Amino acid sequence: MIKITFPDGSVKEFNKGITIEEIAGSISSGLRKQSVAGYVNGELYDLNRPIKHDGTIKIITKKDQEAFSVLNHSAAHLLAQAVKRIYPNAKFGVGPDIREGFYYDIDAGEVIKEEDLVKIEKMMKRISQEQTVITRSELPKKDALEFFKDDKYKVELISDLPEGEVISLYNQGEFTDLCRGGHIGSTKNIRFFKLLSLAGAYWRGDSDRDMLQRIYGTAWFSEDDLKKHLQVLSERKERDHRKLGRELKIFELSADAGQGLALWLPAGYTVRKVLEDYVYKLEKKAGYLHISTPMLGTKKLYEISGHWDHYRENMFPVMERDGETFVLRPMSCPHHMIVYKSSLRSYRDLPIRYAEIVTMHRYEASGSLSGLERVRAMTLTDAHLFVREDQIKKEVLDAYNLILQAIDDLGLKIEYIELALRDKSKGKFHDDDKLWEMSEKLLKELLAEENIEHTVMVGEAAFYGPKIDIQVRTAMGHVITMSTVQLDFLLPERFDLNYIGSDGEKHRPVVIHRGLISTWERLMSILLEQYKGAFPTWLAPVQIKVIPVSLEAHGAYAKRLNDLFIDYDLRSELDMREEKLGYKIRDAQTLKIPYQLVVGDNEVNDDKVTYRKHGSKEQVTVLVDDFISMVQKEIIAKGK
Repeated sequence: MIKITFPDGSVKEFNKGITIEEIAGSISSGLRKQSVAGYVNGELYDLNRPIKHDGTIKIITKKDQEAFSVLNHSAAHLLAQAVKRIYPNAKFGVGPDIREGFYYDIDAGEVIKEEDLVKIEKMMKRISQEQTVITRSELPKKDALEFFKDDKYKVELISDLPEGEVISLYNQGEFTDLCRGGHIGSTKNIRFFKLLSLAGAYWRGDSDRDMLQRIYGTAWFSEDDLKKHLQVLSERKERDHRKLGRELKIFELSADAGQGLALWLPAGYTVRKVLEDYVYKLEKKAGYLHISTPMLGTKKLYEISGHWDHYRENMFPVMERDGETFVLRPMSCPHHMIVYKSSLRSYRDLPIRYAEIVTMHRYEASGSLSGLERVRAMTLTDAHLFVREDQIKKEVLDAYNLILQAIDDLGLKIEYIELALRDKSKGKFHDDDKLWEMSEKLLKELLAEENIEHTVMVGEAAFYGPKIDIQVRTAMGHVITMSTVQLDFLLPERFDLNYIGSDGEKHRPVVIHRGLISTWERLMSILLEQYKGAFPTWLAPVQIKVIPVSLEAHGAYAKRLNDLFIDYDLRSELDMREEKLGYKIRDAQTLKIPYQLVVGDNEVNDDKVTYRKHGSKEQVTVLVDDFISMVQKEIIAKGK
């Protein structure tokens, strides 16, 4: 007999070898039907895996998030089995569950096309209807290597496992896969799924390795849940910033210009300029000093900073000119260290907060590039704060609060806060235990003192120090690092920075790296999707479109209105095209312009304006001054 402890603390005895499914059935038939898997002593178990030792148990039911993961992990295996039936020579990389579904990286021996997903999905449904039991088995490492000898990807995965490790396999009919588990008990329980898309994926994320094909899909426990999710995905397609960027003429990506190099069109540049002006004022009020530094730096500069050793693979190739070696800068911090060092500093001068609208270049793998979300040339508002040790907590907190204000003004929501710490990898992080312990302790204390909920991420720190990352979830469901505050004791040491203290001696300042609202490129992708292209008035590239009914009869008054709006710093455009009125109104609606003004006889005679807000069918007639005042107030309120 074995003793099983339940979440409520109760203990029951069962026969050795009992399964989670049987334990659930002993409680109630309803629980048995709802059970998907379970945890035994914290390890994920399939429903039919025998329990051989005393332990704690948690039964996973369909309402639990873990159940969705188990279902989609099993659906990935169902996909692989279907692919193997259609493409007998197929080999398989990895096939995990992900937040909203699953994927499998596949080398089918031939190119799988988008239209092939239909026949693969049909084969998956056929296998589901076969109601094949999914079983787990275990092999020694050498036997597992022999079993998968014809699949080089599985052989590599197994070879990386420690010697003596027991390897678990999962079998369903003629198909067997390498997997830790857990899984659904039978293919009959994988009924409601959809294959979504194809993408390329380098084996193990290495651009020097094989390019595999990644098939994405999603699986749910009911047809209704699947339909709801597909509706969400359809809505996201309408919000896709790449689609909206083309329709609203925000940006262009051209293979001729270069992969990952965005071209900002007039509408996009206008939004970007609004953001730059907003950030400049925000930082100015917070005591930041704005500077400008070159887009190039010497190789020596990045050797001093340590980026050459830790970040070289993300930098563009060096350029040799006149005996000097230059690189396109991947970050601005080394330049800002030089700016600080350009003058003698006193303890009374600190803190010094340098900010810059800076363009940087990072060599991202072509397979990882995605619209504006992942690019190779990026511009952001970057800042470095030079502080005394006694100023660290206040300056980190002030930077954090400035970030919160910006995120709120942009109408975004924080998903969670990360405290990123180092792990014990000596090569990945600067090797100075004392500095790390000091800097990590400071950030931990600050978060605790301010009661800031956060998740600790070990191994995700910058190479020079720990950081606080602010994550937001986009309308497309992606979690993105929006902002960061990083503590750095290393670069002041490397650049020999100092200030004269109250004792007349030299002291090292501490550097705080602060990223306010990501890059303009990534931020634009987020905002386009957040607002579905209908920017709030303060951000809209064109705030007002003035449309005369008749160019001859109403054009002069329309022009006078347009000029007046521009005098009040409102972004207004006059549509004097020789087109039908209905066409011009539809065009303004398509471009999601916040205010559309149609100027006819009544407006000319009464010296008024008639406007319609985007998304509304109501037409409102007001005095010109009242309209201007209303729009100005809306801009100041930033849509709140």
